[in-house]
Amino acid sequence: MGRRVVTIIIAGFCTIFVAFAIRYSYGLLLPEMLPSLAISKTEAGIIYSSYFLIYTLCSPVLGLLVDRSDARVLLTVFVGLLGLGAYLMSFSTTVAQASIFFALAGIGHSACWAPVVTVVLRWVSEKRRGIVLSIVDLGSATAIAFWGIMIPLMIGPYSWRTVWVCLGLSAFLTAGMNFLFVKSHPPFEQELQGSERAPKARMPIKAAYKAIFRDKKFYLIGFSYLLISFSILIPFTFLTAYATGELMISYQSAAGLVAVIGIAGAVGKLVLGHVSDIVGRVKVMMLCGVLTAAGALGIAYAREFILLILFTIVLGVGYGTIWPVYAASARDLFSKDYSGSIVGLWTVYHGLGSVVAPVFAGWTIDATGTYVWAFILAVASSVLSFLLLLPLARSASVEPA
Repeated sequence: MGRRVVTIIIAGFCTIFVAFAIRYSYGLLLPEMLPSLAISKTEAGIIYSSYFLIYTLCSPVLGLLVDRSDARVLLTVFVGLLGLGAYLMSFSTTVAQASIFFALAGIGHSACWAPVVTVVLRWVSEKRRGIVLSIVDLGSATAIAFWGIMIPLMIGPYSWRTVWVCLGLSAFLTAGMNFLFVKSHPPFEQELQGSERAPKARMPIKAAYKAIFRDKKFYLIGFSYLLISFSILIPFTFLTAYATGELMISYQSAAGLVAVIGIAGAVGKLVLGHVSDIVGRVKVMMLCGVLTAAGALGIAYAREFILLILFTIVLGVGYGTIWPVYAASARDLFSKDYSGSIVGLWTVYHGLGSVVAPVFAGWTIDATGTYVWAFILAVASSVLSFLLLLPLARSASVEPA
């Protein structure tokens, strides 16, 4: 593996680290933001949904652009916007302000998954896709673990507003790194494009989307992705508030549960990411549905802290494996000419699940007076995600190429 490949992987890791740090720190800061902004659980869900709504609208565009433009520019400009949105969150005083600022962060985050995945896949061999994407996606798990530890330490002497400032500054630094290190295409692809061995002309956008929308696999995986995303976002939004408000666990211990998800997710990425290279993506994607359902069910009914940690670990392993395995399946199951577009379109499904989850779960909590039913929603959604993948599991065509 050459030096340039290593720098691409490092840049991808750091981009995902800062993007998911900003994305999931919201749930960690929510117990402090609720009384400070004097908002309900539903309003807290609206703020979070604003992020995912804009992220969802922009992601397919960014997936398309990375197939046809300079990824270096995209990852510099949009990570800068991500940082600006996070920085402005420190100044929010109303639901409307927080929603606008977090929506700006959502615009930035729209370039922090499909473009990163697409660039990394261009630089690594077919046999290493699963494990390399898992390493890059370790950035998300590492971010969750790191900030799950750091935020409780910062909240005491400072405030939740200071945390948003630090998150914004870290995104600005990452944008500079992308400007220095990212390169869209490896040299051998550029050489081939100018030689007699050059591949056929790039598929037109209309033809690419026509091929995608005619493929049943695209919809089955897309809706599975939507449902598993819905499931995952509920604990990431409300686990800390649930532990402190309903189970009466200290804030430090409750935030530590999110760090546990990050650590367990890192293990899941490395172990199950490699397993997916051997047994196939879909089987591991189905396993993720089982793990997230079991974890969410255990969290809903666990009353002993040790059991809560155990089921959080189970949820974390399932969560950590989802993103790299779903992304790698795009390159395995579809033409490489539009794999970036596939990941971008699947991100729409992911975004739709993420937009609905915090508002619906928040409303459920306000209506019932308990967090339990919100976690039951996560269980049901994970089970449905599993069932949608059953037809693909029976097909020989879903095995890695």
